[in-house]
Amino acid sequence: MLKKETADAYISILREELVPATGCTEPIALAYCAARLREVLGEAPERVEARVSGNIIKNVKSVIVPNTGGRKGIRAAVAAGIVAGDPGLRLQVIACVPEDRHKDIGRYMESTPIDIICADTPRLLDICLTGWAGGHRALVQIADSHSNIVREELDGRVLLEKADSGSLEDGTAGRGFMRVEDIIEFADTVDLSGIECLLEQQADCNTAIAREGIKGDWGANIGSVLLNDYPQDIKNEAKAWAAAGSDARMSGCELPVVILSGSGNQGITASVPVVRYAEHYGLDREKLYRSLLVSDLVTIQQKSGIGRLSAYCGAVSAGVGAGAGIAYMLDGSFTAVAHTIVNAVAIISGTICDGAKPSCAAKIAASVDAGILGYHMYKSSQEFKSGDGIVTRTVDETIANVGVLAKEGMRETDRKILEIMTKRCD
Repeated sequence: MLKKETADAYISILREELVPATGCTEPIALAYCAARLREVLGEAPERVEARVSGNIIKNVKSVIVPNTGGRKGIRAAVAAGIVAGDPGLRLQVIACVPEDRHKDIGRYMESTPIDIICADTPRLLDICLTGWAGGHRALVQIADSHSNIVREELDGRVLLEKADSGSLEDGTAGRGFMRVEDIIEFADTVDLSGIECLLEQQADCNTAIAREGIKGDWGANIGSVLLNDYPQDIKNEAKAWAAAGSDARMSGCELPVVILSGSGNQGITASVPVVRYAEHYGLDREKLYRSLLVSDLVTIQQKSGIGRLSAYCGAVSAGVGAGAGIAYMLDGSFTAVAHTIVNAVAIISGTICDGAKPSCAAKIAASVDAGILGYHMYKSSQEFKSGDGIVTRTVDETIANVGVLAKEGMRETDRKILEIMTKRCD
């Protein structure tokens, strides 16, 4: 029987993870930091220095910042936060910027020096903004997770300082207790009344942006390509809708997304395919919500070993999570879910993250496909076995192997990707 403290821990994790954000979370974290910088300084800075970790550069370089008039990159995110951001909204800091402020953001970018420096920091998520105005200097730093302000200064006086937890990945440490069998028991037995609103918001928001991605002209239109050119069934539909949500989000769509593991793309990938399967089979909301619990928590379990940002594409973890949620929905057994996870990670682990951009949608489609294929392999009594590459004796040990691969094995890959993106690409 699942211990009460374990169930309570899962509920706490879900409340921490399932939060709404408007726009890709890395530029939004920059905008949030910039809006807070303006508040600390008391006015808009006349000059800004942005010292940011390589993974922030990687994930902001090619994505459109919403509510900026189609502008991309670090300077656009910083300018949007300073000119029009509401720091009280945290990851929705620029969600309410009216269209008539877009020109103000552009003018600020053109007239204000915003210097970008790749910081020498061990932290994968590190944003430190310094601003000067009227003879005063302010500093705001976010580290480890997207809205975690760890330091604020004004004229050298420390206004806020958080003690170093010793973890370079705040929000993923302390989750080593997670086990797939416990996740399934939790999904089977938890009283949904306390978390139903989180799951409802996740399903509704993420389906809404996926619908917009199908309907509109966003990014590479991967969802439309899949629906127009591939055989039409629920497997293709699940891939297409998840991809469409990402394409809209990466291209500046202003609809909010409920994120997972600090990522809107992962939030979309873990939820939208599960929603489409539930609708296809005519299942009730309770079955959908319990299946979403499996998808979300399996995704989080994988990410707890990988970390928030990595050279390992986070869509893979969420696609595996979606496959697990679908296996739970259609079968319900631990065996089905465990085999689905192991099969899926054996298929697609190692896909690189080379920043937030339209190609994320295609990677999401491939990841959801791997999750669904993992389940159909189980249904056909096919499986990858211990000793097949990174697959080992149990599902939890295999997930742990993925964490080692991503965090330790792909460290140099991450550095090389950043080098290519900053020195060899236009």
